[in-house]
Amino acid sequence: MPADSDPAPEVAVSLPHTWRPLGPRIAGAAGGSLLLALFLAAWFAFDDETRARFTVFQIGTLVLLWLAGAAAMNALVRSRVVAERERLVVVNGYRRRELDWAEVVAVRLPPGAPWVTLDLADGDTLAAMGIQGSDGDRARRAVRQLRALVDQPPNR
Repeated sequence: MPADSDPAPEVAVSLPHTWRPLGPRIAGAAGGSLLLALFLAAWFAFDDETRARFTVFQIGTLVLLWLAGAAAMNALVRSRVVAERERLVVVNGYRRRELDWAEVVAVRLPPGAPWVTLDLADGDTLAAMGIQGSDGDRARRAVRQLRALVDQPPNR
């Protein structure tokens, strides 16, 4: 088969472009819903006498436990990488970092890595949890797209 018969993979993206992990979003929604359903099912499975023995403090502890789980799931779900004309924005959980395109030297996703790592011009690295290795081909396509933007920054 001639080399030019294989279509080149599409790497161009229109800006702004956001990459979000699919697997953690599904796990976050399902996990949070299941945790809430488990707590409610357990509560309604108790008879009236057992429920009456719970103190406000114990009920508050259960509510806080669910809220802590929901906050952790929300942190995973909100992770993203946003390519804008002027900068690259990386949101990991509740932390946000804005990078000029010149600061990003390389984009790496080695086999088996949980998420993308950005090599920065100052020698540091930055995890980009918005592109998860567990997303397979979707993640590899996102890495190709992000590498193309790093190689040819849009603000040049």
